[in-house]
Amino acid sequence: MARHERAGQPAQEQDLVDVEALVRAYTQIVPDPDDVDQQVAFGTSGHRGSALDAAFNEHHILATTQAICEYRLEQGTEGPLFIGKDTHALSAPAWRSALEVLVANGVDVRVDREGEAAYTPTPAVSRAILAHNRERPGATGTADGIVVTPSHNPPRDGGFKYNPPHGGPADTDATGWIADRANELLRLGLEGVRRVPLEEALGAVEPYDFMGEYVRALPRVVDLDAIREAGVRIGADPLGGASVHYWQAIADEHGLDLTVVNPDVDPTWRFMTLDWDGKIRMDCSSPDAMASLIGAMEDGATYDVATGNDADADRHGIVTPDGGLMNPNHYLAVAIDYLYGGARPEWPQDVAVGKTLVSSSMIDRVVEALGRRLLEVPVGFKWFVPGLLEGSIGFGGEESAGASFLCRDGSVWSTDKDGIILALLAAEIIARTGRTPSQRYAELVTEHGDPAYARVDAPADREAKAKLKKLSAEDVAADALGGEPITAVLTQAPGNGAAIGGLKVTTASAWFAARPSGTEDVYKIYAESFQGPQHLAQVQREAQEVVDAALRG
Repeated sequence: MARHERAGQPAQEQDLVDVEALVRAYTQIVPDPDDVDQQVAFGTSGHRGSALDAAFNEHHILATTQAICEYRLEQGTEGPLFIGKDTHALSAPAWRSALEVLVANGVDVRVDREGEAAYTPTPAVSRAILAHNRERPGATGTADGIVVTPSHNPPRDGGFKYNPPHGGPADTDATGWIADRANELLRLGLEGVRRVPLEEALGAVEPYDFMGEYVRALPRVVDLDAIREAGVRIGADPLGGASVHYWQAIADEHGLDLTVVNPDVDPTWRFMTLDWDGKIRMDCSSPDAMASLIGAMEDGATYDVATGNDADADRHGIVTPDGGLMNPNHYLAVAIDYLYGGARPEWPQDVAVGKTLVSSSMIDRVVEALGRRLLEVPVGFKWFVPGLLEGSIGFGGEESAGASFLCRDGSVWSTDKDGIILALLAAEIIARTGRTPSQRYAELVTEHGDPAYARVDAPADREAKAKLKKLSAEDVAADALGGEPITAVLTQAPGNGAAIGGLKVTTASAWFAARPSGTEDVYKIYAESFQGPQHLAQVQREAQEVVDAALRG
């Protein structure tokens, strides 16, 4: 797809969302429950949409929260519910709507002790759930949580996701039940939704020190002593998101040489540079969205590493003086190589490495060289939750710059993505090896080859996307890809046998995976080749031919 002419350039007034109109639309627009685009629909990270499109409005949140209350009652979840929100303009009104319903249903709600003014990263909510359920003997009832965030989505969007007692993203059984009940409540005109006035709700909730609990526990998962003693200089850019106060608290609590590059919060995100398509998007893996931080490093900023997080801090971006912004796949490979290569001696030898099937095969080669076990799963961090919880997976990561890993003693840290610990891990790598992550990746390329990786989109209507989800290996007639024999056609992930919701085709030196988009009339083609960019382009062309032929068949 074409790159916008102003990609990577500072946002201008015409790029900014009208926050007042957006917030008005939240309460004034009533969604049509018979319009599929205006119904509650949980993707891999919750329900998302814009109030301006009748896709994220007060009725959606009231109905979804009531459905969550009924779901947790059915599941026997009777402990506290921890709720956090990010800095998107729709997050605060949705947070308030949720509180009104939660309290009306008798739920013991825990909110940030700073109240409405506070922002809470996704990993801090995951940590709070796990701390209550696993680390506090005598704690009453089983806890779960809600995070009000559309992650890195543009400022006009809102998001709402449920984390059950395991602390990670809800699985499809849970989200399907919740969405079905929420849409039923929408069709009933919210009949059956319990609600109290906001003032009553705010008076009934209990304060919780999300930031303090999270920041104090960090030495369990990252070697902050090594970072401090080596004097690693860190520049942390929250990108206007929920980690904004956390980074300064981390610096103060642990005595790190850490500068918060941009402490500003603005629901229009006017300080951002435009992403590849000309939209404001807090994607810390995008060179265009991260252009300001990259430019600061190129202009001589005296950081040994600079980091970025998206709006709810579940993703990470790593910028080094010698390599610029690292490709997420490259950093995942380095992190795995470091953690499993001796940095975590207390982890058992049989602890697996988790990756999604659209992540780079460089990870496969690194894992094989380490003599470790690889667990390849479908797209979605939820697939790593059981392994992280029981300690059978030490690291789980996605190509979209989301990952988490175990504590240094092999116990669970979080079961949701944690961009803060991945950013701090880059500093630990520098402190303990004397090399930046980009320098280590260059060494891995020498050892294992240099993959070219990209994602492109191909057109597909709703019918074609539905068919793509249900393809079988027998639907693929091709026997070669990019001039090489096809070695595998997968519709199930090899790590756990779960349906991919698409297709993956591999050869000795390349692969592609095709998955339908959940929001656009396209399907996504992820592809990689260890034979260079030209071969990658050939694989991408042939991939579309293979998929289109299968859809016609």
